[in-house]
Amino acid sequence: MSIALSATERTETRTGEVSLWRLYLLRATYLLIVVGLGSEVWPKIIGHAPVTSLMQGVVRCMLFGISLMAVIGLRYPLKMLPLLFFEMAWKVTWLGVIAWPAWTAHTVDADMAETIKACLMSVIFPVVIPWGYVAANYLKAPGDRWR
Repeated sequence: MSIALSATERTETRTGEVSLWRLYLLRATYLLIVVGLGSEVWPKIIGHAPVTSLMQGVVRCMLFGISLMAVIGLRYPLKMLPLLFFEMAWKVTWLGVIAWPAWTAHTVDADMAETIKACLMSVIFPVVIPWGYVAANYLKAPGDRWR
C-alpha cells in the first residue's frame, strides 16, 4: 500500500527538514492540548479536587502529565512528536476496544459519548504530523547504540 506524499512532505523526507508552517501547525496542536487539558485538569490538580475512584485519580494525573509535556512541545515541536504518537495510540485503542463495542451494543451513556467526542479530536494528529520527517528520523535513521 502506497501513501501519496505532498511536494512538501517529499521535500521533508529527502532533507529531514520541516517547513516553518508545519512547525507552527505542530505548535498550535500542542497549544490545543495544553489549553484543552489545562482548562479541565489543572484546576482539579491544583485545587486538590476529590476523586471518587483510584482510576479517576490515575487518569487525572496522567492527563496533567500529558499537558505538561505538551508545554515542552510548544518550544520543541519535533522532539515532542512521541507525545502525539502516544495520544493517537491510546485514543485509537480506546475507541476501538471500548467505544466501538459499546456503540454497536447501544450502551453508550452521556459520559462515554463525551469521551468519544474528545477522542475523535485526535483525527487532527495524522494531518499535522510531518510524516516525511517521521520516516527519515524514526524509521530510516539508525537506532541508538545498545552498548
